[in-house]
Amino acid sequence: MENKPQRPNNYLALAIISTILCCLPTGIVSIVYSTKVNNLYEDGKYDEAEKASKNAKTWGIVSIVAAAVGVIIYILIFGVAMFAAMTNR
Repeated sequence: MENKPQRPNNYLALAIISTILCCLPTGIVSIVYSTKVNNLYEDGKYDEAEKASKNAKTWGIVSIVAAAVGVIIYILIFGVAMFAAMTNR
């Protein structure tokens, strides 16, 4: 009987949620890596499956952080514009 390591998490839910709600380009990269995890594991490429899992998680987090930074920048720009509009009266 072959001693297989535990299957790594594919983070597909994180990838899909980050793509839909956050940042599309980096979320798609996360989806691509997450879909590779199970196939690599089944093919016996355990190290590559682990790397794909880590990449899926990393790109999912990058997507969420990029969206958060974008929202913060938007709020700051909107706030400055509103402040400028109020002081010009």
